[in-house]
Amino acid sequence: MVRIAQVQSGTIAEELDLEIGTRVVRINGAPVRDTIDLRFLEVDESLELELAAPGSAESVVYEIEKPAGEPLGIVTAPDPVRQCANRCAFCFIDGNPPDARESLFLKDDDFRLSFSYGSYVTLTNLGPRGFERIIEQRLSPLYVSVHATEPEIREAALGVPRGGDILERLEQLLGAGIEVHTQVVLCPGLNDGAHLERTMDDLFALGEGVLSLSIVPVGLTRYNLGRPIRLLTKEDAVHTIQQIEAMRARVLEERGIGWVYAADEMFFIAGMPLPEPRYYDDWPLTENGVGAVRQLLDDFEINLLKAPRLDGQRIAVVTGRRMAPVIAPLLPRLAGATGSATRLVEVGNHYFGDTVTTAGLLPGLDIVAALQLEASRHPFDLVLLPAEALNDDERFIDDIPLDAVARAFPRAVLRPAHELVTGLRSS
Repeated sequence: MVRIAQVQSGTIAEELDLEIGTRVVRINGAPVRDTIDLRFLEVDESLELELAAPGSAESVVYEIEKPAGEPLGIVTAPDPVRQCANRCAFCFIDGNPPDARESLFLKDDDFRLSFSYGSYVTLTNLGPRGFERIIEQRLSPLYVSVHATEPEIREAALGVPRGGDILERLEQLLGAGIEVHTQVVLCPGLNDGAHLERTMDDLFALGEGVLSLSIVPVGLTRYNLGRPIRLLTKEDAVHTIQQIEAMRARVLEERGIGWVYAADEMFFIAGMPLPEPRYYDDWPLTENGVGAVRQLLDDFEINLLKAPRLDGQRIAVVTGRRMAPVIAPLLPRLAGATGSATRLVEVGNHYFGDTVTTAGLLPGLDIVAALQLEASRHPFDLVLLPAEALNDDERFIDDIPLDAVARAFPRAVLRPAHELVTGLRSS
């Protein structure tokens, strides 16, 4: 069952005066196991809603008539997450610092999160009932980490003696009309080369229900760098991109879309320019690092026209080592559009180690150290931070809050970079 965390105003739930903490037990006699069940069941016109108040063992039934599809207005408490039981040698969670916040050690492998938020799952912990539920509730599309289609290679990638039947599982879902986005975390010496060729061929042969395939290079921190899996070399990345391009040519001819995409990081490792926007079709995978940098560059062009005048302001633009060569050429244009003086502050990552260079994983303490050094040489009035480095609670990956970083520089304004347009016009 689920618990009510919030009641939306102007809704049926508000009319019923439902109490926070109330449990939703059944709808029309069907058990409500989680939020997806609630959303699936609440769409009917006639509802028999069974609830249990906080601390009560007894339930109350409400009979409701409403337009079909109208939600009840219940915001649920977070569902328990089905955790991952695989032992992938490349698992990034195993690369967390020992003192990382507890939430970073949550290894989810939950098909509900895959449907709701686009997180990738392996399907190794999904039994017959789980498959039946996906099909019954039409939970499509799903996002599936395949890694390899050869049974022995996939099991080696997952680190457990199961999951080798991924093609059969995908066929079952596709046969029921469930579409999937797929991915490969590419590990040199494990699932690359001829194994990657086989995986691309096998997934393409499953038909158009496989909506996409993204190829993402393995990422390792200083805490799991010594394992058998190694990082890709430039030569590895160039060869992989060539393989992908050959497959894309075939798919483009047969289906008119690219279908298989190399992640942005693959091009960085290869030392090759990012593709043009047409490479990414309808941009389905930016959250998986496929096209996110190209989208950033395109957004910069659009938003530069809206940038406010900041005449005489000294701006420090913070980014990671991977994005520094991308951001640096943009700063003279930003300076010209705003009338400001801009400087790039490239931040290394001591929290995870030198192998982690993405701006989204920059720790607050490393940002503070880099800005302190910058301030000693070039004072600044405004700091633009990579927005993806902050979570919804405005905390960096090392659990340092944004306001703590801001207190270290009381004479400067600190803002996520995208707020240059949306948040500085009135300041």
